[in-house]
Amino acid sequence: MLDISTPANATTAAILLQRGGRAGRALCWDAAGQCWRWSDPLAGQLYAWPAAAAAAAAASTTAATACTVRLSEGACTLAACRSGRWLLGQGKWLGLIELPPAGSVTRPLQAQVLLTVDAAEPRTAISDGCTDRAGNFVFGTANTASDQRPIGSFYQYSQRHGLRRLALPAVVRAAGIAFSADGARMVFADGRRILHCTYDAGGARVGKVATLAEADLDVGAIVIDSANCLWSLQGSELVHYDAGGAVLRRIVLAGDAPASLAFGCDSLDRLLLLGQGGGLYGLPDGSLGAATAGVAETLFDDTAPVAG
Repeated sequence: MLDISTPANATTAAILLQRGGRAGRALCWDAAGQCWRWSDPLAGQLYAWPAAAAAAAAASTTAATACTVRLSEGACTLAACRSGRWLLGQGKWLGLIELPPAGSVTRPLQAQVLLTVDAAEPRTAISDGCTDRAGNFVFGTANTASDQRPIGSFYQYSQRHGLRRLALPAVVRAAGIAFSADGARMVFADGRRILHCTYDAGGARVGKVATLAEADLDVGAIVIDSANCLWSLQGSELVHYDAGGAVLRRIVLAGDAPASLAFGCDSLDRLLLLGQGGGLYGLPDGSLGAATAGVAETLFDDTAPVAG
């Protein structure tokens, strides 16, 4: 349970990048491209910001500008692939795109659609997702209708096995999907609850579903670090949990409420936050602790044989 007696540590997140977008989602670190990538699902844009720009932006009063790629439809999830392509979650579709060379001008990119999710249920759309440690894409859906009934589901997708539904409780909005460093535990959120379960990637099997923590506000994005601790966005706070769900600290984030977060850079020791309005933020030095580092994301395996 959430320890509400844990004091919040007031801090101001320094703006590293500010651009004129409409929204921010799906922040991730692109190790191959040495840049941060994220999506503006409302404007249909993909952004890329080089890691080298972080130091320059921190020392300057002028914000750096990210490179953009236009999409024919906005994306709410991103995952890098083994082939160099990117897997996108766009509304009710999973699709693949190949990014053009940096600086080139192109027409809006049309994803190669791989599958339609919940085709018979018009109220749902993909809301969150990431690769598991075996290279499968695990994602969930949300009820986008006003009734807000729990009709969202969780799935695993791979080229080898296709789409497989995970036997998890129905949710209003799937959020906070993340995996332990060894891949044997899955974490996810619905509303104010953070849940966890055992996870078998090969069989797409889950078990022992239990509540890990409860929050005062709806839980957003979650990342798990190399110590299997959780970093969770909740309103204007970044809440740090140990592996058992006890609160270690809370960091109050001034300005744009955060929508996504990711560890990145060469040692995966830098945590950046993406605001709901699209601004990119970094925490002051020393906020995370010297030993804190992320876990490298596994690439989606788009080179495996396609299921017959």
